[in-house]
Amino acid sequence: MTYDERTARVALTRVLEPGDELGGRWLREFGAVEVVRRLVEGREPLPGASAQRWEGLLGRASRMRPERDLAEAEDAGARFICPGEPQWPAQLDDLGDARPTGLWVRGRPSLRIWALRSVAVVGARACTEYGAHVAATLGAGLAERGWVVVSGGAYGVDGAAHRGALGAGGATVAVLACGVDRPYPRGHTELITRIAEQGLVIGELPPGEHPTPSRFILRNRVIAALTRGTVVVEAAYRSGALVTARAAARLGRFTIGVPGPVTSGLSAGVHELLRGDAVLVSDAAEVAELVGDIGELAPDRRGPVLPRDLLDPGTGRVLAALPARGLAAADEVARGAGTTTDEAVGRLYELRALGFVERHGDGWKLTRQAMISVRGDRSGR
Repeated sequence: MTYDERTARVALTRVLEPGDELGGRWLREFGAVEVVRRLVEGREPLPGASAQRWEGLLGRASRMRPERDLAEAEDAGARFICPGEPQWPAQLDDLGDARPTGLWVRGRPSLRIWALRSVAVVGARACTEYGAHVAATLGAGLAERGWVVVSGGAYGVDGAAHRGALGAGGATVAVLACGVDRPYPRGHTELITRIAEQGLVIGELPPGEHPTPSRFILRNRVIAALTRGTVVVEAAYRSGALVTARAAARLGRFTIGVPGPVTSGLSAGVHELLRGDAVLVSDAAEVAELVGDIGELAPDRRGPVLPRDLLDPGTGRVLAALPARGLAAADEVARGAGTTTDEAVGRLYELRALGFVERHGDGWKLTRQAMISVRGDRSGR
């Protein structure tokens, strides 16, 4: 068949593995049409390819059937986009020669538009209940704030983040390490189908292709490059989620971590990130403040306002000078507060009117409610 640039790239998704930087260099230097021509003719090896590598590529090239792949993708509700096209997310170009040859996209929205305001939420497959809860809450909170939640469609944190976004009626993207017509893992067939209906399912591999361990790892660079930042919820030291976070850091994206118990091995990798340049967050508002535009601020964090916090400083000092138990004379209170007896008496009457103290003869004592407040404040210090 006659190949144009787009059809040639479709064909090459069956030949070049995701993240193949040598293949990316050929595409940059010669263009997809010329790369396909040399593979079809088989006489003129491309520079940098060993004899063994070239033989392997020729074997794969014999399986190129771009028209069939496009037809199968269409049957699955998918389409193909490649660099330079209107729906191509330009931030993927930051991957250089490791940039995808093209992307298979299942779902109606524009990937380019969605990627402009997206955040990755990734983590352990065998996550704890805490990790699943945090991921789902983050997914829902980000979706409610108009952010697209991107993850890998896997069990554990990935699935919880997707479900949180879907449950909030928001947008989510699953980046697969296999053909977009083959939901993986199989246990997430219903979830991935729902994502394709409400959001987007994308991948670098053509229809029918299966995942491999290396494809999972290489898929993570797309998640990192596509989004403004990567949030890691739970991850052990050898977690693939850390690969995504480190790729995000190399690309100049935000690297973000949610802390867990220091006794949990599933949080050890996150804590290692937080000891470096990653930013600690606890909820979606803090993520949005970090990766968002000016004005997307998280609310101020502070404890509850106690009645004694509303007292002016002089009255507060008099209240603090009263003992936790028993009576105190006005002159004793004055000494403790560093003021005169007359001033202390005036403040004590003010405190009595506010319900903080009681007078018993010549002595003063804290009311029961004030005693609880003062004790709690002192123990907090």
